[in-house]
Amino acid sequence: MTTFMANASNIERKWYVIDAKGKSLGRVASKAAVMLRGKHKATYTPHVDCGDNIIIINAKEVLLTGNKLDQKIYYNHSGYTGGLRQRTARQMRDNYAVEMVERAVKGMLPKGRLGRQMYKKLFVYEGSEHNQKAQKPENIEI
Repeated sequence: MTTFMANASNIERKWYVIDAKGKSLGRVASKAAVMLRGKHKATYTPHVDCGDNIIIINAKEVLLTGNKLDQKIYYNHSGYTGGLRQRTARQMRDNYAVEMVERAVKGMLPKGRLGRQMYKKLFVYEGSEHNQKAQKPENIEI
């Protein structure tokens, strides 16, 4: 008996919706990362992108516990001298909610070519409407 190894020809991808309203950012991101990698499937293969497509809605209403809204800081650097930009989690949630959730999920994916390929299957929306209704996604509870 040989070990099953998935490849591009025998991977079946499904579409799932995760509603982030009232849910913790870390729990939403970790669930999304596991499903993007395909670790929830019995046919998981580490060196192949065998994960599913994930849609996260209501990103603007995600929760951060404790004092993270005012103490957690997101950094960006332009590459030029003095080009460091800092934003608190409150500013990110109010103005850039999609980017905040995407960063959380991307940080939990593998680094390199395979991780970038998995990240392309993530779709995040601020509100409760999304553009992937034709794919008939299933709801996931966290």
